[in-house]
Amino acid sequence: MPKMGESVAEATIIRWLKKEGDSIEADESVLEIATDKVDSEVPSSAAGTLEKRLFNEGDVVQVGAVIAIINTGGAASTAPAAIVAAPIPAAAPAAAAAVPATSAPAPLVAAPTASSENRFYSPLVRTIAQTENISQSDLDSIPGTGAEGRVTKKDVMMFLEKRTSGTSGATTPAPLVAAPAPSTPETAAAAPIAAAAPASPVTPAVSLNGDSEIIEMDRMRKLISEHMVMSKRTSPHVTSYVEADVTNMVMWRNKVKDAFEKREKEKITFTPIFIEAIARAIKDFPMINISVDGTKIIVKKNINIGMAAALPSGNLIVPVIKNADRMNLYGLTKTVNDLAKRARAGKLTPDEIQGGTYTVTNVGSFGNVMGTPIINQPQVAIMAVGAIRKKPAVIETPYGDTLGIRHMMFLSHAYDHRVVDGSLGGMFVRRVADYLEQFDINREI
Repeated sequence: MPKMGESVAEATIIRWLKKEGDSIEADESVLEIATDKVDSEVPSSAAGTLEKRLFNEGDVVQVGAVIAIINTGGAASTAPAAIVAAPIPAAAPAAAAAVPATSAPAPLVAAPTASSENRFYSPLVRTIAQTENISQSDLDSIPGTGAEGRVTKKDVMMFLEKRTSGTSGATTPAPLVAAPAPSTPETAAAAPIAAAAPASPVTPAVSLNGDSEIIEMDRMRKLISEHMVMSKRTSPHVTSYVEADVTNMVMWRNKVKDAFEKREKEKITFTPIFIEAIARAIKDFPMINISVDGTKIIVKKNINIGMAAALPSGNLIVPVIKNADRMNLYGLTKTVNDLAKRARAGKLTPDEIQGGTYTVTNVGSFGNVMGTPIINQPQVAIMAVGAIRKKPAVIETPYGDTLGIRHMMFLSHAYDHRVVDGSLGGMFVRRVADYLEQFDINREI
C-alpha cells in the first residue's frame, strides 16, 4: 500500500482491477483505493502475473502493507515480487504513450457509455489519444474490452492500426481536455476551477414508479454531504457582501493573457489574483486565519488557501495552495493551473487537499453573481467570488462625479460567528475588494 500523505495511515480497497492469474504490465493499474481525502489507482512497478491478492474489496489496509504478489519471472519463476507502488505522479509525461500498459478506470467515474459526456477514460488512454490526434468522437466509438467495457491501451492501439491501414474512418484531431473558462470576463470570473459538466450518477438509478427514481450517492458525495452538514451544525454562519470595481484587473489580464499563454503554454486566469488579494488581506487580519478547538482559538501561522474545484463526476474537491503569501503572481498562476489540471484528472495526493486555513470558491464560473458558501471545517471563513459583469457605475474624480461602464463583481464572505464578528468579517472582505480595485494595470508577470 503506497504512502499517500503525511497524515494518511491507511486506505480502503475499493475494487480489484485484476484477478489472480491475470498478466500485468509495468505501470498498469492493479486496484483502486480510497482514503477519506481522495480516490486513486495503485499501479504495478513491474510486469508479470498476479499470483495472489492478499486483501479483499472493502478491506482497510495500513500504508506499507503488502497487498498483492506479482510473479515477475513467468511460470518458471519461484521468486515473486511484491507490488510496490509510488504515489500518483504530478502529471502524465508526453512519453506515457510508449509505456506498455493497459489502462484502468480513473477514480470516481461513471460506467462508460457511447456519450462523450458520460464516458470516462484513464489518464494513459487520454494521453495516447492526445498524442495520436484521436478525436473525442473517434475515442467514444472504440469498443472497450476492459473491465465493465472500459477502453484499454490495447483497444486504442488496435484502433490506430486500423486507422493506419485505412479500415477506420478519418479522424479530426481535437483536444480531449479543455480548461473550462468563460469567453469574456464580463460573463464570469474566468478560472481553471470552473464548473465541469456533471456526469451521470456512478450508481445506477432504481425506479420507484413512473415519476421518481432512487440514486445511491457515490462515496465522495456521501463524504461531502457529511462534511457540509457537520459544518452547518458546528458554525453559526454569517455572510457579508461587497461589490468591487475590478476594471483595472480585467484590463490588465486582457493586456497580458495572449503573451503569457504564448510564453508559458498555459492560460492566466483571475483565480491567482483573487488568491493573492486574500493572502494579503489575511496578513492584515490574521484572526481570520484561525480554527477553533473547544474554547481555544488556534491562530495559524501559515497561509494555506484552498480553491474549490469541480470534478468531471460533478463532485467538488479543494486543492490547497500552501504558503500562498510567499508566492508572487507568477508562482500562484503556475500552482493554481497545476492543481486545477490534476484535480480534474484525479491526480491529486492527500497532502495536496489538506492543511488549508482559508478557502475561496468561484461561483462566477457557474454564471452566478454571488453565493452563500458553507465553511470548510475546521476553518472559520470562506469567500465566494461572483461573475464579473459590465455595469454602469458612478466614478468619483477630482473634478466631480461621472457615469461610466465598469467591470463589477460581488465578493461573498461567510464566517463563523462564534469567533468572527461582523466587524472583522466585513472589514476583511472589504480589504480584499480594496486590493482588487487597486490592482496595478502596469504590473509585469
